[in-house]
Amino acid sequence: MAAVNDMEKKLAEYKCDTNEAVCLKLVRFPEDLGDESTTFHPEYSHQLFGDDEVAFGYKGLQIQLYYSAGNLSSLFKVKYTARVTDTFDCVEPDDVEGKIREIIPAGFCCNTDDFISLLEKEANFKPFGSLLHTYKVHNVEAGEDLTYQIHKVDTSCPGFREYHERLQTFLMWFIETASFIDVDDDRWDFFLVFEKYNKDGETLYATVGYMTVYNYYVYPDKTRPRVSAFIYSGESARAHGCQLTITSTEDPSENYVKLRDFVLVKLCLTLPSFSSEKLSQGFSEEMVSEAREKLKINKKHARRVYEILRLRNTDMSDEEKAKEFRLEVKKRLYGPYRKNQRELTKMQKCLRPEELASHISQMDTRLQHEELEKSYQDVLAEYRRVLERLAQA
Repeated sequence: MAAVNDMEKKLAEYKCDTNEAVCLKLVRFPEDLGDESTTFHPEYSHQLFGDDEVAFGYKGLQIQLYYSAGNLSSLFKVKYTARVTDTFDCVEPDDVEGKIREIIPAGFCCNTDDFISLLEKEANFKPFGSLLHTYKVHNVEAGEDLTYQIHKVDTSCPGFREYHERLQTFLMWFIETASFIDVDDDRWDFFLVFEKYNKDGETLYATVGYMTVYNYYVYPDKTRPRVSAFIYSGESARAHGCQLTITSTEDPSENYVKLRDFVLVKLCLTLPSFSSEKLSQGFSEEMVSEAREKLKINKKHARRVYEILRLRNTDMSDEEKAKEFRLEVKKRLYGPYRKNQRELTKMQKCLRPEELASHISQMDTRLQHEELEKSYQDVLAEYRRVLERLAQA
């Protein structure tokens, strides 16, 4: 038994955290290749390496997946300081190279010199699609404003399909439940964000992020765009996200909801129906209509924006005003519990006493009030975070 435990300990030394082992770069200059500060790592790797996000069979494993900043030409290398077969003949390491090859398209480099030669061609890269918007974001470290462009493109644009095959590999590392897009479906639109930068006196473009939007059919003759995924690199992700109007998303993450709340609140501040005077009069159809017509925001999100801005205008140290706000939010949150009460009324007519008692125990009033209070406190904390961010903007 001791020998078995000793063997397990030795084999455990050959396990590597794949979120640390995978090294990503968006390379602008040859010197970036040796600069650790330009390296970033995935948030997720379970879709390739399993739920434990571990690769077995290596010590000092480093999976290098580097992209040229503009065209996303790729360099792929696997390095390690030791492999399990060096010590144990009968144990096979995981095929990490094979797993990466499953997601990266053909045509990548395995030689650094070949990749550097591709970097020299980056000056020929120009953003795909049509230019929608140009904006600036102040970079504290550089001490200057950086210029960004948003382009809209679809799969009919020459060269974009191949570029998108390389671009979408980032989904696997930063979207928890990602899957690749069917580019043959022409209802997809793509919004790309590029940074303009200077290299040897020339203006070049670096890929900063992108967003995919699917145009759902709405009966009888309309479509409704829905954001499916978006990814941004660097510390200014929120600033870039705010430049794109976010209306809805599939399976929104917590970070996405925070960003969506901030963007929509900022947008609705420009609408007359969300003025301080109107906010004090309560949530209205005017708000719903104006948010829908001018910003394509649905009623559910308009209501959430109203509550955030109502909190902003409420003196919570005033007991009466605080109570008024609390009751209004709780009234909305109480909807599911009200539904339960209606179901209980129906059950009283058709269930036997013992069945009814069982259902009533599951709908305990005291417990419902506790859950309602917790929901309100959670919402209040979320709203305050949005307002703190708004105050800093």
